Amino acid sequence: MKKPIGALCVITDVSIQSRYNHLELCELAIRGGASMIQLRDKHASTRELYALAVAMQLLCTGLGATFIINDRVDIALAANTDGVHLGQTDLPIPTARRILGNDKIIGGTASTLEEALQVERDGADYIGFGHIFPTHTKAKPSAPKGIESLSEVIASVKIPVIAIGGITHSNVEAVARTGASVAVISAVCAADNPTIAARTLVETISAVRNNYTH
Repeated sequence: MKKPIGALCVITDVSIQSRYNHLELCELAIRGGASMIQLRDKHASTRELYALAVAMQLLCTGLGATFIINDRVDIALAANTDGVHLGQTDLPIPTARRILGNDKIIGGTASTLEEALQVERDGADYIGFGHIFPTHTKAKPSAPKGIESLSEVIASVKIPVIAIGGITHSNVEAVARTGASVAVISAVCAADNPTIAARTLVETISAVRNNYTH
């Protein structure tokens, strides 16, 4: 059975900070209420990524969070992770589905409405849409998409949307009001206290969602 996506996905990052490793960030974020953790490391070797994925999957399972790896369908399969997130230049989503089966989460990146609709047609479980605001964590060739584009995507698809890119404690409320889940990197990983940072984000998202359901 597929694990839930939840309200907050934290993407662990060891290039923007060096105080914590991936495993430590994983635990700190979950203790703050993060529902999903994504491992993304462009510099680690395949063997290092595999060892990390095994350890982080074990930790996430023990603490009740969902764990996915970025890009690497081979490691998702080998380490039996909860799922994988695929960008526009990664293995096609239908191919990943054939490899991983129907019980695994497969997310797909989109930066336009057309791409989002294609990700949904391809059979993804969620769309990672962005970047919403200006961000320095990853080089971006295009302009920020903003809240309006995010709302348009959410209104046009039936699968969950996770907003990503430049989301901070000061703008997360506006994102949450669209109904999107939230993915962050620096807002948690580079925070003085990643656990408190994650908890604050989760509390803000929850408060917005509770207001909309009452």
